[in-house]
Amino acid sequence: MLSLQLICKMDFKIKYTDKASNARTGVITTDHGCIETPVFMPVGTQATVKAVHMTELLDDINAQIILGNTYHLYLRPGLDILEKAGGLHRFNGWRRPMLTDSGGFQVFSLAENRKLSDDGAEFRSHIDGSKHFFSPEKVMDIQRTIGADIIMAFDECCPGDADYSYAKKSLALTESWLSRCVERFNNTDAAYGYNQSLFPIVQGCVYPDLRRQAAENAADIGADGYAIGGLAVGEPTEKMYEMVEIVNEILPNDKPRYLMGVGSPVNLLEAIARGVDMFDCIMPTRNGRNGQLFTINGTINMRNRKWADDFSPIDENAASFVDTTYSKAYLHHLFKAGEILALQIASIHNLAFYLWLMKEVRSHIAEGDFSSWKRSIIPRLNKRV
Repeated sequence: MLSLQLICKMDFKIKYTDKASNARTGVITTDHGCIETPVFMPVGTQATVKAVHMTELLDDINAQIILGNTYHLYLRPGLDILEKAGGLHRFNGWRRPMLTDSGGFQVFSLAENRKLSDDGAEFRSHIDGSKHFFSPEKVMDIQRTIGADIIMAFDECCPGDADYSYAKKSLALTESWLSRCVERFNNTDAAYGYNQSLFPIVQGCVYPDLRRQAAENAADIGADGYAIGGLAVGEPTEKMYEMVEIVNEILPNDKPRYLMGVGSPVNLLEAIARGVDMFDCIMPTRNGRNGQLFTINGTINMRNRKWADDFSPIDENAASFVDTTYSKAYLHHLFKAGEILALQIASIHNLAFYLWLMKEVRSHIAEGDFSSWKRSIIPRLNKRV
């Protein structure tokens, strides 16, 4: 059990709950505005959502909150620039809420270029090979300087196929770091005059007892919200859902739960049914840049020859969430011609689709038919058109 208690300043209120599942809607209140949940957060890794302008995020996509990456922002543009700018909000012009991750996943992905110890993680930059060190205290200081509304505790992201011994040692390290993060967070102030909230990250790989231990210890801290990490990193999908169920049975019901790095539209619906409130994933923009579009009737590969003379809208339901100006034939042409506009249209479409889906989720939970609606829409979303 962790002895420290977090200083909490963020408000979360549940509005509606689904009688047939653990799905719920709510409102998170931050100093940069309110967030209706369940919510999907576009990923702005390096102070930008790739191929998407800020006005498009606001007007076309209507994103409520975006995510920045601690590891990448620390390396480039660097803390000096962000501090001089007055934080990430002023640097990139985003005035709504922001969340930063811990950097733990990026350090995990640098397995051949990092060393872990009780003190923290030593790693080499993927940009120039320079050596750096993240301690729990330093990660708190970095995220204070970046200035996101919601920040994450430093963790080790355990591989999805790790054996029990490794997962247990990894969790012990994450929980040791969490205590130090809480202490540093409580003893420092936000840098730019508005409040920040610290979320612990619940790890434990695919082992139920470790996940329960992690959730119990995280809950004891009394945080503003809780992140569920170390999933969608190689484990079977059903295992991911099982771990979410185990963790959410323990985490406080009156606090938001954030499933990190997940996932496909179907993953989101299944996790919402298990009580998750917040998501982020690079899938909409990454897949979009590679020609894969998410639609109400399944996924489309816009590079396929079959779309070359199809002048119908990208999605028959597109009027609900994005401009219908562009046809499948036109977008196919742009991808084949290597035009930058293809990446922009596809990224905006996919993000708008994800946020439309979250809006539909909130509506169906409020109306009381979420579970039946979910059963009807999942077979459509799973199709490859």
